[in-house]
Amino acid sequence: MKFRSIMIAAILAFASSTAFAFQCPKDMKAIDAALPKAKLSAAQMADVKKYRAEGEKLHKAGKHKESVDTLAKARKILSM
Repeated sequence: MKFRSIMIAAILAFASSTAFAFQCPKDMKAIDAALPKAKLSAAQMADVKKYRAEGEKLHKAGKHKESVDTLAKARKILSM
């Protein structure tokens, strides 16, 4: 019973991290598409670019949850 619970938890953890892995590129692509049309102040634009770059770095490092959270900050500034 204990082994089964551990296996189920491991499978769910892997599945959720895989889902985040596929979300990062979609978020980055959406941010890239929105940037040219965005009506933002220079400071907001700098923040979006910073969060976009940081999100990509985290994605490449395999930190997908952190990447999605960071990219969400950029999306929020862009009102996405």
